[in-house]
Amino acid sequence: MMRMAIAGVAGFVLVFIESYIVMVLKQYETIEFGGMAPFVSVWSMNFFLVFSILTHIKFWYEEREAQREEDAAERDRFIS
Repeated sequence: MMRMAIAGVAGFVLVFIESYIVMVLKQYETIEFGGMAPFVSVWSMNFFLVFSILTHIKFWYEEREAQREEDAAERDRFIS
């Protein structure tokens, strides 16, 4: 649930960052998205991008914690 909330907010922020980059590169003063539907489609693409990145980070962190627990248990076995 937390990943979805973060991805929603970050996806929304990315829309404006991407728009700003396009405005600077093409020297535009404004950008017209062409309505609500194109804006929402860009937002949803950014949402899924951020959500997939956060999911990979979560899996990496869980795997890292499991490996640390295994290493600690192995060290304790050798010490005892």
